[in-house]
Amino acid sequence: MALQPCRECGKPISSDANSCPGCGAPCSTTKPSRGFGFEWKTKTRIFRLPLVHVAIGLDARGRPLTAKGFIAIGQVGIGVITIAQAGLGLLFGFGQLVFGLIAIGQAAVGLVLAVGQFAVGILAVGQQVIGVYGLCQAGWAKYLWSTSHTDMEAVALFYTIYEKLGRLIGL
Repeated sequence: MALQPCRECGKPISSDANSCPGCGAPCSTTKPSRGFGFEWKTKTRIFRLPLVHVAIGLDARGRPLTAKGFIAIGQVGIGVITIAQAGLGLLFGFGQLVFGLIAIGQAAVGLVLAVGQFAVGILAVGQQVIGVYGLCQAGWAKYLWSTSHTDMEAVALFYTIYEKLGRLIGL
């Protein structure tokens, strides 16, 4: 235990202290972080990637752990199929901020289909969208079905999708 000056009042305090006993100012830790969280990978690999990689928490440098696998699950994920707070799913992404061929999230950018509060894609469905075909409250699309604009080609496409999905799931 070494003494160091408080960054606020200058009084000597222990390097192990969480705050200065004199003024109450928080002390920065000098101990290196070992990180925290959970990480798990399957032994099965596809193209040198683990089939499933789950990573939640921070590494020793304080950065979010990144899940990298065929199926990536975590705060940050990169994979063919990704479920993450922020992720890149080559085929499918699901999360808060996601990119992928098909993306579903709060902010979704999908090459083909995007569904989210803010969605960008060829087929974009959400509160606000940018796309070729858009179904939304507000947005921009070549063929748009929104609260203020009704393009009959967009209506026909989304109604057809609705009918086919209904038959597929038995509605």
